[in-house]
Amino acid sequence: MSTFKITVAYDGAPFLGWQRQAGGTSVQGLIEDALRDLDDREVTVHGAGRTDAGVHALGQVASFVLVRDDITSDVVLRLLNAKLPPEVRVRTAERVPASFHARFSAKSKCYRYRVWNGEVLNPFERAYAWHVFGALDLEAMAESAQYVVGRHDFAAFETAGAGGPTERLIKRSTIIGDGAGLVTYEVEGNGFLRHMVRAIVGTLVEVGLGRQPPEWMRDAIESRDRARAGRNAPAHGLFLVSVDYGVVQSDPHVP
Repeated sequence: MSTFKITVAYDGAPFLGWQRQAGGTSVQGLIEDALRDLDDREVTVHGAGRTDAGVHALGQVASFVLVRDDITSDVVLRLLNAKLPPEVRVRTAERVPASFHARFSAKSKCYRYRVWNGEVLNPFERAYAWHVFGALDLEAMAESAQYVVGRHDFAAFETAGAGGPTERLIKRSTIIGDGAGLVTYEVEGNGFLRHMVRAIVGTLVEVGLGRQPPEWMRDAIESRDRARAGRNAPAHGLFLVSVDYGVVQSDPHVP
């Protein structure tokens, strides 16, 4: 048996999200369908994170086990890209030790949210950025974003009723403007609650538009009350950029 780690990029617009679901097309489902033909059996694919409907990925990571032991990483890469739709591309594939798991081995994830801030939306950005009218105060947003850094209870930024622990450690939270209309928010942490990044962005935009002071982010975090934070930003501006695993050893059985 062989364990594989793949890095996947996809345009999330046509899909119900990463996770396989009844009654719709998912990225996980497409990859599992392609692997069934390769391994002559049902293959379960584990993703590093469950991106929602409409969310994109530049560096989603997934792992799976094949019974066949004669398949190389190059074959996996070529076969998957031959069978997957053009909206989904496997960027890399490698054999890894059996102990590797895309979700449980992850040390941190990085997400990026893109905002187009200008009167006229660049038509080539319409599917990949939230169009926000009114000038954004990037300094105020950057100050507010710093309240996210550290270990906090982020219950105020989770979809109501999701359940489970709500404490997370955020290593980095930054705002970058390109001077031509594009404002990018990047955040890296050891894990994220459902809709957490989108809720943080919605809060930052309220601050940027001058409707709330930068300290509103701190107060929302401390409140643990979803009603005290901003609304969820639209899904189509969000990207899973990368997943960090530290040093992953290659499969010792591969020459």
